[in-house]
Amino acid sequence: MQQYLATGPDDEDATVNDGPAVGPMKYALSRDLAIYQLRYPIPRHQGVGFYLKDLQMGQEVDIYGFPKEGINPVRKLMQFHGKFKGETTAGLLSFDYSLDGNKALKPGVSGGIVVDSRSQQIVGVLSAIERYGKPIALAVSVQSLADFVCKVDPFLAQALFPVKIIPPISADLYPKVVAPHLNTLQQRPEELEEVKALRANAQSLADGMRNFIAVQTFAWGRGSNPPSAEAEYEVQVVDGHQRFREYPGGRKEISESGPLPALNTGISTGGEWADLPAFVATEMGLKIRQAPEAVVNSRRVKVFQYQADPEDQACQFLHILDFIVFKIKKTETVECYGEVWTDEDINILRMSEHLELRGSWKNYQGEVTYGWLRMEDGASHLLPLTISVRAEFKKKIYWCRGQFKNYRVFTTRTEMRVAAN
Repeated sequence: MQQYLATGPDDEDATVNDGPAVGPMKYALSRDLAIYQLRYPIPRHQGVGFYLKDLQMGQEVDIYGFPKEGINPVRKLMQFHGKFKGETTAGLLSFDYSLDGNKALKPGVSGGIVVDSRSQQIVGVLSAIERYGKPIALAVSVQSLADFVCKVDPFLAQALFPVKIIPPISADLYPKVVAPHLNTLQQRPEELEEVKALRANAQSLADGMRNFIAVQTFAWGRGSNPPSAEAEYEVQVVDGHQRFREYPGGRKEISESGPLPALNTGISTGGEWADLPAFVATEMGLKIRQAPEAVVNSRRVKVFQYQADPEDQACQFLHILDFIVFKIKKTETVECYGEVWTDEDINILRMSEHLELRGSWKNYQGEVTYGWLRMEDGASHLLPLTISVRAEFKKKIYWCRGQFKNYRVFTTRTEMRVAAN
């Protein structure tokens, strides 16, 4: 269904490595990993936990693999007991192990697992064996795997690892704040300098996102069930609005309201990733206050809370009733509130939005996370990483989540020529 590779020939720390099966290849040994996503779960199977603590010298492990046996390519699960002996200069974990009878690890064992004997959690993924007959196994660390998953699938990383990232699905840190209502004759109070800096950085973020094209993934589902539908589209901000185009290679554009799932009932993400920064930057009816700082996954963040009443005309929710042959669209103006998390320099890391809906849909909430990415122009840009929304309909929770990938800078060039008479 999907394939993700953690390393390639263009990595800064890639080296030429001679594999017995495919010959010389250039990649980083410490990230010799690939992830395969299965379309359906395997019945009666469940995963093993991961051990992210530092290994101690002599720590006991068990090594599992399916090496080739004999002349025919027959494979059988084998187990070897071993001990951690240190880390190689290439960043691989090294283990001494005891032979299973007279049998040693053989080619074909790559991708097996190294498990901490006490906790029964995975500490590494087998990558290679010592070539000269010594009972030594080399493995990619689980930390490399966690770093890899954080980049390609933050939603999965949040479920598997206690990772130090801004979680793509998370609750606000503080209860909803209700700002005192101001009548039209009252003078608007002066905003604090920190709030002014937040608005300025939000404007810079909104402006910067007009210059990129990305691929946005969509996954729609209900409750705790797996996704009911999935898709991906090319997305870009044009004239202040998001535009979607079929991917890959498609030229057909989709409505700016965004793709909808082929489901009887569903909710979809809108342009929150681009609209929320512009909203915080320019919506003067929005009341913003700074809350106490907090620590999220070992990362210190500054927290800002915002709120707007329906009469402020700041927040809308689009209802779409799809009758196959025609659609009915209705926009509802509602109360909204949320939080903005930033780093110490008030660069935005996460934005949330809650809408107080009064119709059939209730309890709408969404989050967008942002991070620094180095793009093809060589510069680092603050760009959206993940997006997630959910809401309640007839006491059932419907959700949509996605992430952004395959970024590229969108530029236009104008050439002026002057012709002489």
